[in-house]
Amino acid sequence: MIPDLQSSLLCDDVRQERNGKFILIGLFDALGVPGFPLVFQRLCIVNRWCCGEGEFRQRSRILLPDGNTVLVEGKEVIVQLPDSEAIATSIEFFINVKFDMEGTYWVEILLDNDIKLRYPLKAKKVQMPGQAGEGNS
Repeated sequence: MIPDLQSSLLCDDVRQERNGKFILIGLFDALGVPGFPLVFQRLCIVNRWCCGEGEFRQRSRILLPDGNTVLVEGKEVIVQLPDSEAIATSIEFFINVKFDMEGTYWVEILLDNDIKLRYPLKAKKVQMPGQAGEGNS
């Protein structure tokens, strides 16, 4: 039985407590940056699968604003669900991801090469606190 993707979150980092709970650090749905190009030293995608049974192959990737060109793609992750009540959480780390331009990037989650979820990640230039505005002296 093919599982449901319960959630997919993009964040700065993930930690796991001794009791097994995950702590997601720096959740975001957009990138507000001082300028381009910009390299993110570390991005994490956390996916949680449920209501399925069997072994599946997951792959996560981020596409450029053209919606077709792959910026970065994770390795194949095996998702194992021994029964329909099992839950599987996968965490992927992407290192030194370079965003060259402003625009809407796309995060895609695939299961056995089928797209299960696609969501936008807007990257835009913003004025940072303490940064002088344009035209100000």
